[in-house]
Amino acid sequence: MAQVTATTTASIAAPANEVFAALADYEKVRPEILPANFRDYRVDAGGQGAGTVVHWVLQATEKRSRDVLADITVAGDRITETDKNSTMVTTYTVTSVGDSAQVEVVTTWKGAGGIGGFFEKTFAPKGLDRIYTEVLNNLRARLEK
Repeated sequence: MAQVTATTTASIAAPANEVFAALADYEKVRPEILPANFRDYRVDAGGQGAGTVVHWVLQATEKRSRDVLADITVAGDRITETDKNSTMVTTYTVTSVGDSAQVEVVTTWKGAGGIGGFFEKTFAPKGLDRIYTEVLNNLRARLEK
């Protein structure tokens, strides 16, 4: 099994603290900015930042989906979603750049071995980049004035 990593970045013309607060709001903001790839979204505990437990089905492709039950932790400028059902971990890092924010989304997991693992490592990061670019574009549309 090889480590697979997908990274997406975006600049958002809003203060970093507002961007961070919006990303940490799993109750109201997250359901509004998630694209159709996130199905069956629900908050099981909390809803605001650390201590939140959230569920969704990530429909990566027509045939590939992942049932995610994520524990949310917050440390400094990072929000981390750790999937209880797999090795997948997604981290949002929000940094201030003048009056704007830079957001980096990094998702890692232990991929399959063999030829299947080769294809997963080659194509899955591109698919996740497309999905998280849409999430960040939706967040940008919500926050930029």
